[in-house]
Amino acid sequence: MALIEHELRKQSGELQLLLNEQLANLAVSYVKLHQYHWFVKGMHFQTLHEMFESLYETVAEMLDELAERMLAIGIKPASTLKEYLALTRLEEGSEGEESGEQMLRIVASDFEQMIRLLKKASHLAETKTDDPVTADMLNTHIKKLQEQVWMLQAMID
Repeated sequence: MALIEHELRKQSGELQLLLNEQLANLAVSYVKLHQYHWFVKGMHFQTLHEMFESLYETVAEMLDELAERMLAIGIKPASTLKEYLALTRLEEGSEGEESGEQMLRIVASDFEQMIRLLKKASHLAETKTDDPVTADMLNTHIKKLQEQVWMLQAMID
């Protein structure tokens, strides 16, 4: 193992926790978006049904990308539902009790919470573990989520 990889692994304790928290957030968000996709009702059903599908596909890509990056830098990603529920900062979705507008507000709030955690993890990856590649990936995730929050807010207002 190269010296730089050894140092990265040694310094990654806090980063490991933050990345696993984000992985858990993505997993819970993925399930919640599926719930909303299945249970949305009302006048805007078609639009919201398709939007939630697009969102859970985006979240699934981010989840996979994050887990693979973690493995590449020697960090073990959480991978069970039990771990995800213990690590997540998000609430699980209910069984279709929310209105379409409530669903939009909840998803926007969840994404904003993930953005805050990603910013912290990105800063840590860049400054404490000298891992600009991970920081860059996290910044790309921030950008994707910020765009989604903007669109969700535009639908609500």
